[in-house]
Amino acid sequence: MQDIAFLSGGRGKDNAWIITFPENCNFRCIPEEVIAKVLTYLTSIARQNGSDSRFTIILDRRLDTWSSLKISLQKISVSFPGNLHLVLVLRPSSFLQRTFTDIGFRFSQEDFMLKLPVVMLSSVSDLLTYIDDKQLTPELGGTLQYSNSEWIIFRNAIENFALTVKEMAQMLQSFGTELAETELPDDIPSIEEILALRAERYHMLKDDITAVTKEGRILLTSLEVPSIEDVVSSRLERRPQINGDWQTVNKLLTQVHDMEIAFDGFWEKHQLKMEQYLQLWKFERDFQELVSEVELLLNQQAELADVTGNLGQVKQKIKKLENLDENSQDLLAKARFVILHGHRLASNHHYALDLICQRCNELRYLSDILVNEIKAKRIQLSRIFKMHKLLQQARQCCDEGECLLANQEVEKFQSKEDAQKALQDIENFLEMALPFINYDPDTLQYEFDVILSPELKVQMQTVQLKLENIQSIFENQQAGFRNLTDKRVKPIQFVVPASDSLIRSGVPFLSPKHGKKSWRQNQSNLKIEVVHDCREQRNSGQSSSLDNDNSLDILQNHVLNELIQTERVYVHELFTVLLGYRAEMDNPEMFDLMPPLLRNKKDVLFGNMAEIYEFHNDIFLSSLENCVDAPERVGPCFLERKDDFQMYAKYCQNKPRSEAIWKKYSECAFFQECQRKLKHRLGLDSYLLKPVQRITKYQLLLKELLKYSNGCQGIEQLKEALDTMLDLLKSVNDSMHQIAINGYIGNLNELGKMVMQGGFCVWTGHKKGATKMKDFARFKPMQRHLFLYEKAIVFCKRRVESGEGSDRYPSYSFKHCLKMDEVGITEYVKGDNRKFEIWYAGKEEVYIVQAPNVDVKMTWLKEIRSILLKQQELMTVKKRKQHNQLTQQDQLPTQQIDARQHGSFMGAEETESEHSSTVVDVRETVPLVQAEANTVWTQMSSRAEISEDPEEWSSNYFYSSYDDNEEEERPLM
Repeated sequence: MQDIAFLSGGRGKDNAWIITFPENCNFRCIPEEVIAKVLTYLTSIARQNGSDSRFTIILDRRLDTWSSLKISLQKISVSFPGNLHLVLVLRPSSFLQRTFTDIGFRFSQEDFMLKLPVVMLSSVSDLLTYIDDKQLTPELGGTLQYSNSEWIIFRNAIENFALTVKEMAQMLQSFGTELAETELPDDIPSIEEILALRAERYHMLKDDITAVTKEGRILLTSLEVPSIEDVVSSRLERRPQINGDWQTVNKLLTQVHDMEIAFDGFWEKHQLKMEQYLQLWKFERDFQELVSEVELLLNQQAELADVTGNLGQVKQKIKKLENLDENSQDLLAKARFVILHGHRLASNHHYALDLICQRCNELRYLSDILVNEIKAKRIQLSRIFKMHKLLQQARQCCDEGECLLANQEVEKFQSKEDAQKALQDIENFLEMALPFINYDPDTLQYEFDVILSPELKVQMQTVQLKLENIQSIFENQQAGFRNLTDKRVKPIQFVVPASDSLIRSGVPFLSPKHGKKSWRQNQSNLKIEVVHDCREQRNSGQSSSLDNDNSLDILQNHVLNELIQTERVYVHELFTVLLGYRAEMDNPEMFDLMPPLLRNKKDVLFGNMAEIYEFHNDIFLSSLENCVDAPERVGPCFLERKDDFQMYAKYCQNKPRSEAIWKKYSECAFFQECQRKLKHRLGLDSYLLKPVQRITKYQLLLKELLKYSNGCQGIEQLKEALDTMLDLLKSVNDSMHQIAINGYIGNLNELGKMVMQGGFCVWTGHKKGATKMKDFARFKPMQRHLFLYEKAIVFCKRRVESGEGSDRYPSYSFKHCLKMDEVGITEYVKGDNRKFEIWYAGKEEVYIVQAPNVDVKMTWLKEIRSILLKQQELMTVKKRKQHNQLTQQDQLPTQQIDARQHGSFMGAEETESEHSSTVVDVRETVPLVQAEANTVWTQMSSRAEISEDPEEWSSNYFYSSYDDNEEEERPLM
């Protein structure tokens, strides 16, 4: 605006940009810094509009003096930042100043020519030699229309628009980062509220993008380059436009358009993901509600499992079961609706497809369980109902027999016809009561397929006992009535115990002659029954605890027998495979059926199966068979041979290569012929999988054996054996992952033992330098698989491979490795309790790691902290040894002199010298420890000064978050 210089857009004949310095009487007062800023700005604009960066300066000093001209040239030579091609100077026009200029320039020409290529011009017409008149402004005799005020307005508009575009990009970037890193709440209303707020912000940003685009288009229209005809026709009337400004605005508009497309694409994916997330929450809510209701119904029907009670109670249970069945029908309809909803989500490619399918399968499983349980409970209750009906009929039969016996008085049967009628009634009754008398409780339990309760058994035994008594009485009466019909002898009247029904009915049961005696007999029979029942109850109570112990022993023996029997089957299967397949590969008669390339693949196909067979057949099987009568030996049997089980790691590591060979040659005639000879239903691949299945089966059998061995001898060793087998499985699994790492230069075994491995989300950063901005629309972290060794942490990327077996045998690409002696951790990262930092080489590299859950994070931190503490201890011990060695070397001459002088004095003095040397060693180690402590504290202090956040530098070093117990046990150095 001070009109120091301007860029009109014209170019010289050599295509260099023209920067004009117009007449300015205050030019000598303008500081060089201001001139440098103006020239830097103008040259940068020219570079943006074209690749040619040469410049020509027109210095108009026709109304100025030689001294001012000289100062101007000096300032330009100092301040010009670009490639200055030529300086055209319009020298002062007055006679005196022109003379001074000619003389002064002649004497200082060499100085100027070394710095600036200066050409002195006497008039404006001389400019046409170097520049066409179409590229010069009117004040310099040209036709190029230029207005400095309009140019400033356009430049402000262009730069403000560029700044607006940059701010818009930052807003979109921050919004995308917020969407990617903000955790969603755990309740559906809050999720819906957050999604609504995000949608509102998205629409606001879209409105801002639309406004920016509209502003840019208006600006682009103002800068639009006219056609050639318009330029020719209105050359003097219209202002020629700078094509570079139009290109700049157009480029910014294109950038806005690309940002909008990328943002819309990201929002579409994000919105779909959030909608699916909300759908998943609702589906999970419905699923949990259904599970709760199904479990409630299952618990209610389980309460109906009690078989005790009378017939009325059983009827009531059946009625409750019918009500439960009605409620279950509504619940099953809801379950079918939720399953249908889950299938609809799965068909729409929901990101949680596996979880949804799992939930649908669980609902189907629970629905089937509910239906089957209610069905089984209905059958059980109906059978119990029939049992009670049968018992009721038996009671009625009992009552009828007692009534019949009571009504058969001697006086009524004096005639032969009456006796025959009474005899017929007895026979009819005995025929009716015979089924009830002959029923056995075990037979009834088998017939009705129900477990009889003790109460029901007692009732049945009581009724049976009564029926047997009545039967014996009637059989005696039958003999009497037969004698009566044959000889007309007066029968003897038998007496039965009085029942409650007979007492209530008032039927005369005892004759006057035998009343007293019969009453005493009834009392004695009653006492005997009561004592007998009490003994039965006592015996049953004492035997209940014994039954529990016996049941545990039975289950324990069952599991042990299963372990031994399956071991025998396993050894036999290995033997048949080795004999029927592996040995046949060396049989010359089978060579015609075998591809030539397969003959040398025997060791790869079968791995070390022969070694495994020899171990189990010669050693392990016989050891297990010795445990048949001594289950307490099972634990030591596994522990004594835990090193031998390491051969399974070799077999599992070879399994991918073996499967590759089988997949290639599985259809050849050799394998089919071997399978036919062995009469195997399954192919060789199923038997090659047996060792893998067996090594995983051991821990399951040990768990079952441990479950039924509470309080038994050898339980501690059994627990140790279980832990050993679980550690073996983890070791085998880790080794399978390690051999899948590709791209690592070196030997992974040199990194020490693998401690842990798992998948994480990882962000990278640089704490000491400027953090790089992420590319737009890329808000996801890197998915990395981390391997923690004793000496390093290895970062890998899991490769997604297609084909059979890709899920069972993963593949990893090596990315980078961090040595543990240069690693530190920060346990807590703001914003997410699942994240922690792993920093390397003094925080030059920082890796933010997000675990799947908090438990995984704490487990990894515990192991990393343990490794770092061990390294610190080893370094301390090493330094102490080096210091002690140096001290001993220094003290050696002195000790030799002392030994020569006092060689004859030993005993107590020797003891004192040993004690004193020990004290000296301890005292000498104290400065070393203090020095190390000062070193570490200084390092921590320097780190604290660098960090700006006081919460951050408090956890810069791994030992800043020790537990209190660890600090007491191990002093900080």
